[in-house]
Amino acid sequence: MWNSLRTDAPAGLVAGVTAYRAGDGDLVHAYVARPEGPGPFPGVVLAHHMPGWDELYREFARRFADHGYTAICPDLYCRTGHGDPDDVAAAARADGGLDDGLVVADLVAARDWLRALPTANGRVGVFGTCSGGRHALLAASRAGGFDAVADLWGGGVVAAPDELTPRRPVSVLDYTAGLDAPLLGLFGDQDQHPTPELVDRHEEELRKHGKEYEFHRYAGAGHGFFYYHRAAYRPESAMDGWAKVLDFFGRHLTTGS
Repeated sequence: MWNSLRTDAPAGLVAGVTAYRAGDGDLVHAYVARPEGPGPFPGVVLAHHMPGWDELYREFARRFADHGYTAICPDLYCRTGHGDPDDVAAAARADGGLDDGLVVADLVAARDWLRALPTANGRVGVFGTCSGGRHALLAASRAGGFDAVADLWGGGVVAAPDELTPRRPVSVLDYTAGLDAPLLGLFGDQDQHPTPELVDRHEEELRKHGKEYEFHRYAGAGHGFFYYHRAAYRPESAMDGWAKVLDFFGRHLTTGS
């Protein structure tokens, strides 16, 4: 995916913070990045990870826009308050974390916001890493209506009964039958959340229900191997993973696919 551009092609982007009407009717902040021009463009909803609505996810949004997508990343912690992303994320965790039902509603509302744009081609995927990967898959499985979903090392997809809480009452695995979009999964073989064994369990459930999916696993990589600002970063695996994400969304979200 590196340098997959033409030097004579227009490359303008429009990016910034807006607000949209989220699942419960609240106005929630979102970072939006899109190519300049009339489109039509496919859309991607980004479900941010547990560290919060941070600089990294703004960069992710712009990367998708660079490749021809309109990307929206809602601030899933918006109702907690505002300030330094790390402080807001810590406050959200201290409050017990996010409610699954509200997250699904927020992501579905973001999907519908994308589809309503005059520059939209009508197809929308959902993408997330870490807890955001779990949330992306949860929304696609519980609500349906997405055209593709990318779960990158989503922890907690397979949850034991003692791991469930009032805000996370059902294992995402139990919603597998409702998944109506093709799924891409990227995982590191050294990850402990999810472990390779939990990824195997997820794959068994997908096969059981005849779902369309592709999983890719990376030897020598652990949790968060895309994160260039952390020791977990694995450049070769990250570049290959980004290429797989863009190829997957290209096949399922572009006009005529």
